[in-house]
Amino acid sequence: MLKQTDNQLLTQVSKGTPMGELMRRYWHPIAASAELDDSPFRTKGVRLLGEDLVLFRDRSGKLGLISRYCPHRRVDLAIGVVEQDGLRCQYHGWKFDHEGTCVEQPFEDTVHPEDNFKARCGIAGYELFEIAGLIFAYIGPKPAPAFPLWEALTQENVVRDIATIELPCNWLQCQENSLDPVHVEWLHGYFGSYVTNLAGLPEMQVGARSLSHVKIGFDEFEHGIIKRRVLKGQTEADPEWAHGHPILFPHILFVGSQFSTTLQFRVPIDDTHTYHVSLYTYCAAPGTEAPKQSRIPYRHVPLHDPSGNWILNYVFNQDYMAWITQGEIAQRDQEKLGESDRGIIMFRNMLKNQIKVMEQGLPMMNVYDGEGPTDPIHLPLEPIKFGQTRAPAYRPGEAGESPDAELIVATLATWNAVPQEKPAVTELDKSARVASF
Repeated sequence: MLKQTDNQLLTQVSKGTPMGELMRRYWHPIAASAELDDSPFRTKGVRLLGEDLVLFRDRSGKLGLISRYCPHRRVDLAIGVVEQDGLRCQYHGWKFDHEGTCVEQPFEDTVHPEDNFKARCGIAGYELFEIAGLIFAYIGPKPAPAFPLWEALTQENVVRDIATIELPCNWLQCQENSLDPVHVEWLHGYFGSYVTNLAGLPEMQVGARSLSHVKIGFDEFEHGIIKRRVLKGQTEADPEWAHGHPILFPHILFVGSQFSTTLQFRVPIDDTHTYHVSLYTYCAAPGTEAPKQSRIPYRHVPLHDPSGNWILNYVFNQDYMAWITQGEIAQRDQEKLGESDRGIIMFRNMLKNQIKVMEQGLPMMNVYDGEGPTDPIHLPLEPIKFGQTRAPAYRPGEAGESPDAELIVATLATWNAVPQEKPAVTELDKSARVASF
């Protein structure tokens, strides 16, 4: 059980709230790069931590992120005119650069140039970082921290896919799911088999029905928490315990194996909505080459089928259902937590601790002042997941299919020549990565 005051502390993300200020110290994915290519206006309206913004790529290729509404008559700049070096309001022609500075006011500049009225009409502008087909934003105090180069974002010889969805619930119930190993056995195993059998649908994930937990463990490390499990028939020597996989503070889950990995970002849109991003990275076997992608594709995940029923024969869609049905903001003061919830309690305490660290002006977890790490940040991960020594057939974690499905299949097929009795990678530090629970 969590007191109502603590629940508010951890879930409210608007500017000026403790969690809102904490989240503003981190970089957040807000779009797939290809979304701007597909947008007729080269723009995307974005809501992040309760702030309405517009993302754009100008005609020179430079990215910008500024307040969404023109300060003149409050017109939506997401339908503005992208020019060579900025964004112009379609209503009266006021123009803004990438920092939100108003650089032109055609009529005012004509009739009263001496007033320099535009100098008093700037709007907020924020920093961006583009990598692995994603655009990340930082909207906190300046100067912005260095971007954390998580290893999965920098890997080469891979094929990537991006899946996004807007969820009508608070970010915290999404991220807390990552600290709950036992739900895999029941939500994805028992319930997963139940709904797929009822509907006569294809089985979602081979082996999920037999994942019986006998032990779970959690260790704090420099980037967050490492989650471990021992399943029936396993020992602590198996990868699920010996290596485990991490939850990266404050809102990322990293899962997978040597075949592929998934970074899941739970980005707070506001108190009652979450922008969920899954970045899939499919790795070519050592000594082989992955197919080349012309661009990293993206897709928007459906929650319901055409009849309005939940889509439940995919792992992540089952998670989405569980998070959403807890309500817009889970009533944690009504909970009765048990032994399986030790990781959730640890994570909540970590959040509260990092709020205190921020308020004291001390170094925060995963916030890098100055240049930050210049090399990719290595993360622990099971090289073999649930005993699966062969590359799985392609099936995405959530509903839908990648536009580059054929390239993904070809990449996974590069592992076919790797001898089954001897996995291609045996040292965790040198392994490729990949997605599961």
